[in-house]
Amino acid sequence: MVELARAGIVDAGAKRGSLVDEAYAALKQAIRDTDFPPGYQGSEQEIAVRLGMSRTPVHEAIIRLQEDGLVRVLSKRGVLICPLAPQDIREIYEVVIAVESMAAELLAALPDAARATVADELEAATAAMDEALARDDLPGWAEADELFHRLLAERCGNGRLRRIAQTVTDQAHRARMLTLKLRARPIGSAQAHRLIIAAVLVGDAGEAHRCARAHRVAARDEIVPLIEHIGLRQL
Repeated sequence: MVELARAGIVDAGAKRGSLVDEAYAALKQAIRDTDFPPGYQGSEQEIAVRLGMSRTPVHEAIIRLQEDGLVRVLSKRGVLICPLAPQDIREIYEVVIAVESMAAELLAALPDAARATVADELEAATAAMDEALARDDLPGWAEADELFHRLLAERCGNGRLRRIAQTVTDQAHRARMLTLKLRARPIGSAQAHRLIIAAVLVGDAGEAHRCARAHRVAARDEIVPLIEHIGLRQL
């Protein structure tokens, strides 16, 4: 009987964790896609209804998203989807620059076989960018580009760095998507990616760091002034 009771507790805990993970993923994607736009304020119940989920897992998901900097829980006033000012975007990119440069350096320090595997994954994402751009599919290009940068962090072997990278990437996503059609055609990104891949493949950690940094600095120096130029105070 004790064994059965323990099994029931484990099963209930696993189910609850799964529901919270689902709520977290669904709400984060809704924020990234601006289904819940910056500055939106609503109750947990309203958010749960819009997601088609029960309130308890949504409540726990909101707590996690507050830690990620995507929402803020307001005492007795519900939940606020955090808006970002141009200065916030600049600060986020400064973190991205530091984190991804280190990730590329760590990738280049991996054993030969591991570097080759990661290089293949990074090249596949870059090739998908080329294909999307050739058919003028900017959202598809952005999805493949995001995969490349996610792989940099996920494959570097540093779990803390990966978590930081995911948080700041989620925060920067709205700015990237907002400016996607306003920026110059992103023909240089694939070339910049392949410079990073080449450095990783030969194990040149310093060059991998330099190329990853230069790539993200260029993105910051294009996106932030563009946001300021079009006069957006928050997004």
